[in-house]
Amino acid sequence: MRRIVWLLLALVLLLTWLQYKFWFGAGSSSDVVALESQVIVQKRENAGLQERNDALAAEVEDLKSGEAAVEERARSELGMIKPGEKFYRVVESTPPPPVVDDPDEAPAPASEQAP
Repeated sequence: MRRIVWLLLALVLLLTWLQYKFWFGAGSSSDVVALESQVIVQKRENAGLQERNDALAAEVEDLKSGEAAVEERARSELGMIKPGEKFYRVVESTPPPPVVDDPDEAPAPASEQAP
């Protein structure tokens, strides 16, 4: 009879130890949940980087295969034009300051206004 009691006590202690390791030890269920969330974030980041890599690979292929992509890049980034073409630059002007008839009514400059 004494052996059975010791055996049951040993099994209860083993079960308690295993439950403790499962809930609080290394590799516990909370660690698994945290790692799963990190995996989701990393997969999202990898997908974005893969899209960027695909776009860069397509751009490299365009630059290798034809003159149109090189010409478009030279025009947009370097401002180059073909011989015989005319270059027009459109500059947007800022609106003129408001005209005030009476200088006493003019608003004070921003540096002189009280906060």
